[in-house]
Amino acid sequence: MKLPLQDTIWGRIGIWLVRLPSWLAAFALFSLMVMTFSDVILRSVINDPIESATELTRIFMAVIVFASLPLVSVRGEQIVVDLFDGFFSKGAARLRDGLVNLLSGGLLFWPAFKVYGLAMRALKYGDVTEYLRIPQVYITMFIAFFTFLTAGVMVARGLYILFVGQPTAHTDHQVT
Repeated sequence: MKLPLQDTIWGRIGIWLVRLPSWLAAFALFSLMVMTFSDVILRSVINDPIESATELTRIFMAVIVFASLPLVSVRGEQIVVDLFDGFFSKGAARLRDGLVNLLSGGLLFWPAFKVYGLAMRALKYGDVTEYLRIPQVYITMFIAFFTFLTAGVMVARGLYILFVGQPTAHTDHQVT
């Protein structure tokens, strides 16, 4: 199924902007897998592990989690406990879902601003990672950017649910 904007330049740019964080997370996951495999082999065979494995694991995990958050949020694929869904009519459920997305997105701006403040502090003090000496501002700004993006996506999704209705699910194979 083709989307209406897919044939325009803006539609193609939008599709790539949606896919880019997914590819980034996939690359980080693959790199984490290769690094962990190599670390185990080096540790077992020649008793010489990768010294910066813990540091790289933390960075890769941050990339995987925070690059995935906006797409998970725009698709509404968060983990949901639906114990009370039977008590809500369709209209009330729409109102509830819209308000929950708005509130969650609005509240997510607070940690985004806090992480941004930490990034500015890391930049000011020149903080670097222990083994690889990577400036911590890079990963902290990455986390702040994707947290801001996720907050914006959740607010937009909440407004969409309230004023238009529940969005239909579009998987990647439908977009291509």
